[in-house]
This record gives sequence, structure tokens and C-alpha cells, in this order.
Amino acid sequence: MNHDRPDWDSYFMEIARIVSMRSTCLRRNVGAVIVKDKRILATGYNGAPSGLKHCLEVSCLRERMKIAPGERHELCRGLHAEQNAIIQAAYHGVSINGAHLYCTHLPCSICIKMLINAGIDKVYYEDGYPDELSLSLIGESNILLSKIERGGGKKPSTRKHSPAPDGRTK
Repeated sequence: MNHDRPDWDSYFMEIARIVSMRSTCLRRNVGAVIVKDKRILATGYNGAPSGLKHCLEVSCLRERMKIAPGERHELCRGLHAEQNAIIQAAYHGVSINGAHLYCTHLPCSICIKMLINAGIDKVYYEDGYPDELSLSLIGESNILLSKIERGGGKKPSTRKHSPAPDGRTK
């Protein structure tokens, strides 16, 4: 990395990857970082609510019920990384209006609705997520979407040509 002109997007995505290591989900480790003016405002990872047992301890309800990724989000003990980042900001009284989200995965439709209402301007993500409604909501919103390739490159921001749920560009 050039220290004179850091690649801030890759930098914050790397932090999201590190945050994802705290995940207690048995299916997918997700990390999220909310940033404004190059300052980290909040972070989140997917896992059970504070004080409750994690799936690592009680097993995965979604696995037992054979629920496919991207479906029936309500049937899960855990909160998503994006939800936990929004909650962390609210808990500490930090406004995230106008901020950007860096997330290891494309947010699901529930998280996108929350991000829209929280005033997030731009979502950077690395891996896709199979939720067609999420892509539709992003397309209708003012949120700019940008996929960051693992090597540091990024695809241009777009709302019109959203990626397929698996992360490929349509």
C-alpha cells in the first residue's frame, strides 16, 4: 500500500474482514464497518444478541430446518453484522447519516431497509448474497453500491447494473 495515498476502500474492507472473525455464526462470517470522513463510527459482526447463547453453543436453527441462504431471515438467533453496526452506533449516540458501509457480504433485504432508513449513502461489499429483493431495494434507493475485489480493485458504483446475488455483474 502506498502510504502517501492509501486505498481507503481496501483498508476499510480489510477491517470489515477482521471484524468478521468475531462472528459466532456457523454458516457465514460477516463483518461490517460504518465510516464517515475516513473515521470508523461503528462495527458489527453476525451473532446472537448480547447475553444470549450463540449458535456455536446451541447449534444452528437454520441448518436444522434446512433453510437456504437468503431466505426466512427471521428464523435465526443471530443479528446480521450490518444490524449490529447500526445498533452499536445508536447505543453510543453516533449519527451514521451520510456514512458509508463496508461489509464483507452484500447486505440482505432486511439490512438494506435499515441502511436506507439510517441514511447510509454508499455500500461497499466483497462477496455476494442470494437475496433478489435486496438488489431491487438498492435499485430503488439512493444508496450507491460498489463491489470491492479481494485484490483491492473495485467495480464502479452503480444502482442501475446491480450485481447478481452471487456477486457477478449482470
